[in-house]
Amino acid sequence: MILYDIPYNRQLAVDYADRWAYFRNPAFYDFSAIGGDCTSFASQCILAGGGVMNFTPTFGWYYISLNDRAPAWTGVKFLFNFLVNNTGVGPYGHEVDISEIMPGDICQLIIDEEDWQHTPVIVSIDGDVANYDTVHVAAHSYDCNCRPLSSYAITEARFIHIDGVRSMLPIEPMEPIEPMPPAAPVERAEPEIPPEEEITE
Repeated sequence: MILYDIPYNRQLAVDYADRWAYFRNPAFYDFSAIGGDCTSFASQCILAGGGVMNFTPTFGWYYISLNDRAPAWTGVKFLFNFLVNNTGVGPYGHEVDISEIMPGDICQLIIDEEDWQHTPVIVSIDGDVANYDTVHVAAHSYDCNCRPLSSYAITEARFIHIDGVRSMLPIEPMEPIEPMPPAAPVERAEPEIPPEEEITE
C-alpha cells in the first residue's frame, strides 16, 4: 500500500480549538459525563488539522459514532500510543521537550491522580521560548481556551509534536467539520464502552 505524506495544518487545528473550546460540536458525542471529553476534543482538533482517520479496529484512531470509535479517540494513554507508534494512515508524531512544541500540538498531564488524565491542545506560545508560563492551551471537561499551562497543578507533563499525516490519497487537509444546525435537546442513549477502554479526561 502506498501512503502519501500530507502536511498537518496547525492553523486549522488551532482555529477549531478556538471555535469549540467552550462549546460542543454536535457531530461528536460529549463524553464529559462519562469520564471526560478532553481527549475527544484533542482528537477533533488534530482531525481538523489533518483530515485523515485511521479505521484499524482497536488500534486505529477514528470516530464514527458513540459506539463505533477507536479507544485512541477518547483515551489519554491510547491517543499517546497511537500518535507515537503510528506507521499507517492518519496523524503521527513523537514526544518532545516543551521547548520544541508548536501550536496545534498536544500535551498530556498528570494532575491529581497517579496516571495520565488530561489532554489539552496547544493554541499559542507567547514570545520565543516555550515554557509553562508562555504556553497556552484549550481543553474540554474543564472548558478553557488560552489558559496558561502553569495554571494547572501539574505533577507531570508530556508533549507530543504532530509530525505530519499519512493518507492513501495525495490530498490536502480538509476544512474543519461544519456544525449542524442547533437541535432540540434529546435524551442520550446509555453508551456502550468496551471494558478494555479506560476513558479519562
